[in-house]
Amino acid sequence: MNIQPIPGFKHFYTHHCVSGAMAHIYHFNDHAVSEDMLLGLGEGVGFMYWHQKGTLPFMGGRAQPKPSMEELAAQRTGIKVVSRTTTSGRKAKQTLLEELAAGNPVLLQVDMGFLPYFDFGEEAYHFGGHAVVACGYDADSDTVLIADRDAIYPVPMADLEQARGSKFKPFPPKNRWLTFDFSEKRPPLQTELRTAIRHMSQLMLEPPIRNFGVKGIRKTAAMIPKWSAVLTPDELKWTLFNAYIFISPVGGTGGGTFRYMMSRFLCETAPLLQDTRYETSARAFQTIGDAWEEVGAWCKQMSENENAADHLSECVPPLQHIADLEEEAWTMLYELVS
Repeated sequence: MNIQPIPGFKHFYTHHCVSGAMAHIYHFNDHAVSEDMLLGLGEGVGFMYWHQKGTLPFMGGRAQPKPSMEELAAQRTGIKVVSRTTTSGRKAKQTLLEELAAGNPVLLQVDMGFLPYFDFGEEAYHFGGHAVVACGYDADSDTVLIADRDAIYPVPMADLEQARGSKFKPFPPKNRWLTFDFSEKRPPLQTELRTAIRHMSQLMLEPPIRNFGVKGIRKTAAMIPKWSAVLTPDELKWTLFNAYIFISPVGGTGGGTFRYMMSRFLCETAPLLQDTRYETSARAFQTIGDAWEEVGAWCKQMSENENAADHLSECVPPLQHIADLEEEAWTMLYELVS
């Protein structure tokens, strides 16, 4: 089986699944915007701690703005984007094949637990917030080419349908796909850059609930020592491993729970806004990313420790320190754009 991508589609390594998938679509359409810029323009950096009944505790550095990160980044680069979902697997497949036949790569939301190129060992793992690009199809084998962060993979359509229609919480993909119109593409405006930074800063400093932003980081520090009272040993193991995944580059954050990507976004922003103070801010987020990486390494170590429950309080001082660093850095940014 030798399936070729759509003519003109080129794969390159990316850091984050959503911004990376968007960058592939952008570059295919001759609009060379970096994924760091797309993440920042889309107000994609933040923090949340969530523990929904029936699920494991979740902590992550992505913000969930409304409209979505994809829509905001598109608006601020002159792109029209439409997000669609369907309960019909047949319709989802038919639409995908029509787009591919027309020579259009398609951004898809999927549950990575159903993609055969991920190896989770014998354990079941599901995360439905993953984004990929479908970039080719072979009818004889009913196989789709999927561009992910590190490579292009052939995926049987049956597996892709499972990944798109997964019902696993907390992020069921609902057969979501995006279409783009690049007819009015343009660089971002200075006002759009400032607005994106201001909104991210506000959400971090003045979140609507204590689960988000700097308050969410402090809440995480308070809640982790209590995990052993509400989780089984196996659940605690997976919660700690998930925390590591959503901090480290392995999980598609670019490392440091998106703070390294935020740093690079600010470095790109400085010359566009003609203000070197954004470079100082970028260095602050690089330091914060380093601190998050240390917490991630601790989470991984604890996920492999049979006595992890006895050590959970060790993460409190590092997280409190990170909260202080984040509050200072986001305050500086808010003052810059205000």
